[in-house]
Amino acid sequence: MEASLTSSFFLIFSGAAVLASIALFTRQPLLIAYIALGAIIGPHGSVWVTDVKLLAEIAEFGIIFLLFLLGLDMQPKALLATLKKATVVALLSSLAFALIGYAVAASFGFNTTESLVIGAAMMFSSTIIGIKLLPTTALHHRHTGELMVGLLLLQDLIAIFVLMILLSMSLGEFSGTSLLKALVALPALIAFAFLAVRFVLLPLISRFDRFHEYIFLLAIGWCLGMTEAAHALGLSAEIGAFLGGISLATSPISQYIAINLKPLRDFFLILFFFSLGARFDLGLLSEIIVPASILAGLVLVLKPVIFRYLIHGMSETKKLAWDLGFRMGQISEFSLLIAYVATEMALIGREASHLIQATAIISFVVSSYIVVLNYPTPIGISDKLRRD
Repeated sequence: MEASLTSSFFLIFSGAAVLASIALFTRQPLLIAYIALGAIIGPHGSVWVTDVKLLAEIAEFGIIFLLFLLGLDMQPKALLATLKKATVVALLSSLAFALIGYAVAASFGFNTTESLVIGAAMMFSSTIIGIKLLPTTALHHRHTGELMVGLLLLQDLIAIFVLMILLSMSLGEFSGTSLLKALVALPALIAFAFLAVRFVLLPLISRFDRFHEYIFLLAIGWCLGMTEAAHALGLSAEIGAFLGGISLATSPISQYIAINLKPLRDFFLILFFFSLGARFDLGLLSEIIVPASILAGLVLVLKPVIFRYLIHGMSETKKLAWDLGFRMGQISEFSLLIAYVATEMALIGREASHLIQATAIISFVVSSYIVVLNYPTPIGISDKLRRD
């Protein structure tokens, strides 16, 4: 197992370096190179890397560290005000996207359960794409970033609700107890996070801030501890990581932690995008390419439009509303999780699962191009649009 994992890491990161070089020479987004590498050397390609499930589990750390670092850049009071404003937008947009997904799936002959699951998968936008392509300048993080994070966090809560329904369907009935537990757990976890930071972490940081290795270790331990606590309480790991970050945001050492954890985040995100390409069975592409293209096209066109009008209705400018609309104009890694969970529980067939996966890949790729070519990003192809 050790040799296999070592060989897999060699192939993934060496291959990613080669394809990333080609992508930069041809002025393409780097994310595309990582997804393409997974399709080329994964189990449905040249079969050089086969243990994709293990790599996918490892890659989840990328999402965790992404949300943790994002929390470090957010001020709690400003985010709370944003969440209040974004609730209506999150609910209305999720309902609209679910109806679109259900209608397309049903029109292509998928049964009611599969259509409902496909519709649910269309409700969410990608945290990874949205935040990865968000400039790290203060201007974006203080307002655009707060609005985006508020919407994405509310979508996370809706996604948890959807996953609970799926788990209940596998048992034959909906568990109201599990939902109530999650609703009670969220404020309890928030209170625990801020109390632990104030009375435990900050005193430790103040006393041992000369030992940089200790600060690095403490930050990782806190991040992963919060993800485990959230998971144990029935919440998502992403919410736990974000709460861990935002509880430290008011600390004077938060930016030092953020800078030192970025390379670790990027390491795991490369694995995430690789596993996305590697887990897709190209043999089923001919069966679902038409509905996937239609569904992805509707997502790419309608999501920016719907978000633009809903966000503009929050008294935000049209420019900012369009900016956020296009940055959130794709489906989510949560959509992939819904597809994997529903397939394992035999609620949907392989075709329905791969329809969701194909829609995710198409929307990830095209949305990345749209944002990178038209809006400021840390990986902008032109110097004019590069903001990091």
